[in-house]
Amino acid sequence: MAHDTPLARCSRRQLLAMAAGAAAAGPLHAQAQAGFATRPVRVVVPFAAGGATDVITRVLGEHMARRFGQPVVVDNKPGAAGLIAGEAVVKSAPDGMTALLGTTSTMLTNKYLYQKTAYDPLTDLTPLVRVCLAPIALVVSADVPARNMQEFMAWIRANKGRLSYGSYGIGSHGQLACATLSDIAGADMSHVAYKGEAPMVQDLLGGQIKMGMGSLLSLKAHIDAGKLRALAMTGPRRVPLLPDVPTFAEAGYPQDALALVGWLAIAGPKGMPAQVARQWAEAANQAVASRDGMARIIAAGFVPVDDDTPEKFARLWAQEAPIWGRLLQAAGVQPT
Repeated sequence: MAHDTPLARCSRRQLLAMAAGAAAAGPLHAQAQAGFATRPVRVVVPFAAGGATDVITRVLGEHMARRFGQPVVVDNKPGAAGLIAGEAVVKSAPDGMTALLGTTSTMLTNKYLYQKTAYDPLTDLTPLVRVCLAPIALVVSADVPARNMQEFMAWIRANKGRLSYGSYGIGSHGQLACATLSDIAGADMSHVAYKGEAPMVQDLLGGQIKMGMGSLLSLKAHIDAGKLRALAMTGPRRVPLLPDVPTFAEAGYPQDALALVGWLAIAGPKGMPAQVARQWAEAANQAVASRDGMARIIAAGFVPVDDDTPEKFARLWAQEAPIWGRLLQAAGVQPT
């Protein structure tokens, strides 16, 4: 569907003038942005090639390469819950040539899940910019007699001690959110921790569990097919991929575990100069705002963020870290 934008309303003369101005400013702009990138830039991804995070990184990398004036090389380092990738970046020089594109788990909550790690993400990484929010959805199987959060809470309350919920792992956001709902309702639900989303979804479809929380990418097809029903989403706003599903806050549940939202973000080694950090943020914001950047992020079930700064991200990182730690402790998750 076409949209009436300021650009669409410009006259031909105005467009020519804008193009001429851009051409005149282009070389100077490119020169300013090429300050730190003297060779190919490396982005380390803590997941295997072909996954959503990897695909998004490669699309954004193509745009950032034009901004940097150097190729952006994606370096996949899966394993150890993202600790391998994080360590590779922490040990890199803070010159802007190496960065990590990871998730809330790999950049933040691992601090509270593992006793022995080679680095502390809160002190050994430089927050650069978020590229998208990564909300998760509460879903129930089609035979559950609940079509909204009020009915869901009444149902789990009436079935105290008899229900289980699934999540994609111990300490996952899904566990923390469902544990919070169980506590609010006094439902005494049991947690079934799966090794990833795929087996959890299979058990939801097979009827072994009646509810769970996961990413839109893993749930959307089953929601569309009517096999699962989405009741609410984490985070501050609705998701483009499921615009009719309210946030938990909209449904009347603003608790921290339900209001928090995961993210995909870029961070560099400790000590990265502020000027280089700003260049990374500007390049990422521009890449996210591109047509294919937006399309890839939305298709993956995420919410694009194209206006972040290193300062804003650092404040958020510092604010959210103790909340995640407190929620994990309250859920009885012990570091291993």
